[in-house]
Amino acid sequence: MIYVKWGVRIVFWTVVVAFLHYTLPQHDIVRITDTYEKRVNPGENALFWSNASTGENVAATERDVFFIQTFRANGRPMVYRNEDTGWGWPPYFKFNTSNLQARASDFTSRRTDETAQWVAVRHYGWRNEFLSIYPNAVGLREVAGPDVRIIPWFNIVVLVALAAVYWAIRVRWIRFWARRRAPEGGEWSEGRS
Repeated sequence: MIYVKWGVRIVFWTVVVAFLHYTLPQHDIVRITDTYEKRVNPGENALFWSNASTGENVAATERDVFFIQTFRANGRPMVYRNEDTGWGWPPYFKFNTSNLQARASDFTSRRTDETAQWVAVRHYGWRNEFLSIYPNAVGLREVAGPDVRIIPWFNIVVLVALAAVYWAIRVRWIRFWARRRAPEGGEWSEGRS
């Protein structure tokens, strides 16, 4: 029975960590090489695309999505999608897809020498070539170079707040079961002797 208990705990915490890793913002330092628009039909991986209720025809099965092609400092490519998130989950309330695409086009840089333009891309999500999953770019800003370090203050605050909530609930849960197992006061023990 103890293996089942630990198995359930491991699965639960794996899902929680994966959920937080997918939805919390991440920053990549990249060099933008191209931007384009492509018609997509989210099929089996529709869970990893934004919902179609952000101002488009919700009955349409296909839609046009912006993409941003980039390269990291180590030469590895990274492709981001650029979709509105609307009022849905995750709560980025992104409605500026066209403006972000224009800014990404303006940051386009084909040079790999010291004149290359480096950009910090704020995004959420994962990249998986096999499942055709792309992280969604939320914001762009120019940085001095590929060695810039960005401290994720928002993620730190959210994780500390979640840890505090977990700790508060766990302490109260333990106290509740401790009181339930051993009643306070000696009147129970005195009355039975």
